[in-house]
Formats: sequence, structure tokens, C-alpha cells
Amino acid sequence: MAQVLEFKLPDLGEGLTEAEIVRWLVEIGDVVAVDQPVVEVETAKAMVEVPCPYGGVVTARFGEEGTELPVGSPLLTVAVGAPAEALSGAVSAESGETSGNVLVGYGTGAAPARRRRVRPQHTASVRPAERAVPDPAPTAPVERPEGPVAVISPLVRRLARENGVDLRELEGSGPEGLILRADVEYALRAAATQGRSVHAGPQAAPMHAPAAPAGSVHAESVQALPAPAVVPAGRGEGVRVPLRGVRGAVADKLSRSRREIPDATCWVDADATELMHARVAMNAAGGPKISLLALLARITTAALLRFPELNSTVDMEAREVVRLDRVHLGFAAQTERGLVVPVVRDAHARSAESLSGEFARLTEAARAGKLTPGELTGGTFTLNNYGVFGVDGSTPIINHPEAAMLGVGRIVPKPWVHQGELAVRQVVQLSLTFDHRVCDGGTAGGFLRYVADCVEQPAVLLRTL
Repeated sequence: MAQVLEFKLPDLGEGLTEAEIVRWLVEIGDVVAVDQPVVEVETAKAMVEVPCPYGGVVTARFGEEGTELPVGSPLLTVAVGAPAEALSGAVSAESGETSGNVLVGYGTGAAPARRRRVRPQHTASVRPAERAVPDPAPTAPVERPEGPVAVISPLVRRLARENGVDLRELEGSGPEGLILRADVEYALRAAATQGRSVHAGPQAAPMHAPAAPAGSVHAESVQALPAPAVVPAGRGEGVRVPLRGVRGAVADKLSRSRREIPDATCWVDADATELMHARVAMNAAGGPKISLLALLARITTAALLRFPELNSTVDMEAREVVRLDRVHLGFAAQTERGLVVPVVRDAHARSAESLSGEFARLTEAARAGKLTPGELTGGTFTLNNYGVFGVDGSTPIINHPEAAMLGVGRIVPKPWVHQGELAVRQVVQLSLTFDHRVCDGGTAGGFLRYVADCVEQPAVLLRTL
């Protein structure tokens, strides 16, 4: 007897309560194995392929591509333990009709790999703003440019879709004509400047901008914009930018950190000349290249072994500081989607070579929006190299619920007293923001001084190996 099991959208990580369906990876009638990815969704942090915990035949899917679902909503149903022939009359959740005589391993007129996916038109699943627009009368097909649209980011596609922008009529300003978010926003501002408006989805905000050259926006989608929000006198007109997606997740996280963590910051300048020489020597010996971030991470994990108070979290309900026995090192990465913090698992047990490889892998995945929830959560300490932005110092905000963050500024030539004489050396500013509940300034200063000593004399690190 077949048992139909419902698979719901799982919890995709800390603080993530909804996800948008980007692409279905299975059709109704397909056979799926346990833990096979069945749908690609986009959260506020990354693109995620969601695996199904059941093996069987897909009998229903819930939600079209582009639909946003809360965690816990049904994704699909799977019939477990029944022959394929018994499922040929299964009811499709997408159309409300039987799926036809579709057996496992057979198509409906074309090979499965070549069969086009056609989204059924649902009245119930159409967004409110879309229901208000009458269906246009049938017209002759409009010629469109051949070839795929040069868009990678689903966020760009969503912004264009919600505002009625035809991506095929835009010229991308990115590499090889890649269409960026700025290109879509430019088209919207250009349309508003010309007295035109672009249809906005239910979550789109009005955009106002000074005069700009005309952009290319599909004329059929032009409709009236909502009236701008009232701005107090004397402040002038402004642009309201919704706090959602990555920006909204970052805002929530940082606000919670400021509310709950009594943080303090200390900093010190260090002579990084010998560290830079050591890296050059290591890379000259052959083998995989060692990154500067990996060397800093190796120093950081060694310091955490000496000062475990900073590798901890605070449980205020139990009124306890929980010192953690493993270092899962997060590192700040700026991407087109915004700031994300991938996590290197068991960083304390990795060599500099292993750390370099993992940093490179996670950075590439972050830029492509392919980080998994497990790669974005569970960090115990964060390393923030803001020197890549050309700045010397900062007072980082702790990545809640961690207890500290080490910041590294740019390494630049500066006058420095070396061996009793004034010399030009490679100097870096290091800063540590820490939770004052887990330790006092003596511990924090000891940690930071040890890091600085290892930067100035990498041989110091050998004592802890």
C-alpha cells in the first residue's frame, strides 16, 4: 500500500524564516532517492538546493518558481512503497487535475531530458498586484533578441520581474554584458524621470531620482507609481530602500548584537614585515599557495587555544558562559548579494594549506550565491579582514551569538622603529571587539598582544604547534 508523505520546507539556518522557489529540480511523476535535491530556493543569505528525506515518486508540488514560502510550508508530496503503475492517476497539486497516464520512466511525448517545463497559470497563486492587471488581448508574437539574457543573480531577475522591466531590452554594464542590479535600478530611475512609471510588485518601493538619460523599459508594463511617502519639511525628497533580503538579515543580526552584547574594543599596531617574508618563503617552496588570510587564521586559532574565553557564547537564561572546545572560524566576505560570513569548520585542526583551500572554496561559493545554510551558521569566532577595502582600522560589531571578532586593517609601509633604528616597515592595525561578559580587558589585551607578537615574529607560533 502506498504511503504519501508530505515534505515541508525545512529550517534553512539561523534567522531564516522564508525562502523563494527559484527552480524545481523534479517533475510530478519523477522518482526521487533519499536526500536527492528536489528544489533550488533562495534565502536572504544564499541559494540552496533542498534535499528530500524520502524516496519514492513525486505526486505533487506546491508553489511555482518565484513563489516565496515560509519555513514549514509544504514543498511536495512523495508516494513511498507503491509500484509506479499505481500512481498513474495521481492528482497534481499544481493543476488540480490528474497527471495523465504518466508512468515512471516514460514521458508524455518527448524524452524527459528534453521535455519543456510549462508553468500552469493559477488564479489562486497569482500575486495581488498581478490580479489587478487584465490579460492583454492576443497579439502577434513580439520578436526578442536571440540567446539567453545575461543575468546571473536571481535577485536581479526578481527586481526586474516585480517592476515589470524586460531584461531582454537592457544592456548590461557588467563583464561580457552581464546585467547587474544597478542596470535595472537605472532603467527604473530613467523611466520615472521621463514621467513614465513601471509596474511594481507587492513589495516594491517607489523610486525617485534626478534627471538621467533615458533607459530602456518595456512600454507595455508602464503604469502609475504609488504616491511618494511624505517627508518632513526641510529634509527634501529621499529614496526609501526596503530592508529585506541580505540587507534585512544583516540589519536584524547587527541590531541584536548591539542590544544584547556589552562590547568593548582594543587595538594595536604591529610590524607585519616578517609575516609577509614568511609567506613569500612558503609559497616559493612549491605546492599550493598560502594566502595571507590563512596565516592570520592560523595565528587566530592558536591565540584562541591560549585564551579560550574568547571562543565562547553567553547563555543568559542559565546565566552561564559556555566555552566551546572547537573553533569554527567565520570570515567576512563582501559579495554582490551583500555581506556574508562563511564558516570554516574545525579551523583549529587545519594547516595553513588546508585553510587556504577552504577559504578559496567558500569565497567562490559566496560570490556565486551557492553557500549552504551549514556553511553560513555555527561560527564561534569571526576574522574580519577589512584591509581589502583600503582602511586601517575599525570597531567591528560582534557576530551574535559569538563573543569576539578580530579585525585586520591594510598592511602598508610606515615609519617604524626596528632594532633601535627608524626604518620603513609593513605595518598593520589589529583590533579586537569582545563581549565584556566573557572576560575583562586583561584577557582581551593578552589575546591581541599574542596575535600581534605572532604577526611580528611568526616563529612565536611554533611554540603552540
